[in-house]
Amino acid sequence: MTLEKATDKLTLRTSPTVAEQVFDSSSTRRGRRGSRERPADILDISPQLSEVSSYGGFFALTVGGDPAGWRPATECYADGSADLIAATARRYRTRDLRIGASLVHLAHASRLWSPVLGCAIGHGVVPDLGDLHRAATGAQLRLPEPVGRRVTAPHPELLYRLVVDEHLGPLAAGLRVGLAPALLAGNVASALVGAARALLSARPDLRSAIIESTLALLDTGIMSGAGTVTGPPLDFRRASCCLFYRLPGGSVCGDCVLDR
Repeated sequence: MTLEKATDKLTLRTSPTVAEQVFDSSSTRRGRRGSRERPADILDISPQLSEVSSYGGFFALTVGGDPAGWRPATECYADGSADLIAATARRYRTRDLRIGASLVHLAHASRLWSPVLGCAIGHGVVPDLGDLHRAATGAQLRLPEPVGRRVTAPHPELLYRLVVDEHLGPLAAGLRVGLAPALLAGNVASALVGAARALLSARPDLRSAIIESTLALLDTGIMSGAGTVTGPPLDFRRASCCLFYRLPGGSVCGDCVLDR
């Protein structure tokens, strides 16, 4: 198988970061009559999202459609995805909610990294995840609109902000189950590497760019020190354990710090 109980830190800056210059998370603004107006730099990225979703697995995103049956991801983060954690614990027949929380967090990280990497590296765009939704009774993700922005390069700071700062950090802060910061950082890194490997399989023509971007991301924020690339192209061993081995019939994952 391939979030740190975060504390909010307010940092005063006199100039915007690369991420803030390229992708302002406030992707819409209100018009005079309260309507939502799309900024001029917001693009329709339907073709890119469609291709990336065609890779299958965690790359798949629902776009548009009826919002019934979906919840804003921010709501799910606020309650620590307690519903999914409980359902996951039942599914795997365990009373240890820490395991359920780790697996939910790991899967959510994978569902974020996969389409973000696919769009950024493969198409030079990043999807707007500001209004991301999660299925009311599942883990699937939905974008209300197929919109995003063009980027000249998949800057690690930008991708880290989109995935970790804006989504995995809030999920970590909302968790009602205690998980070690190292475990959560390991999950973020493990999910990144898993997404990169899957993208390598789907787009072998992007090998160099995928490896370069992944290595840069692994040296960013909480992922720095969360694991080690042990061989080409992206063999990885994390510095923590996701707890999957504690499940009935569970086993040690391929990138686990524990001895196999």
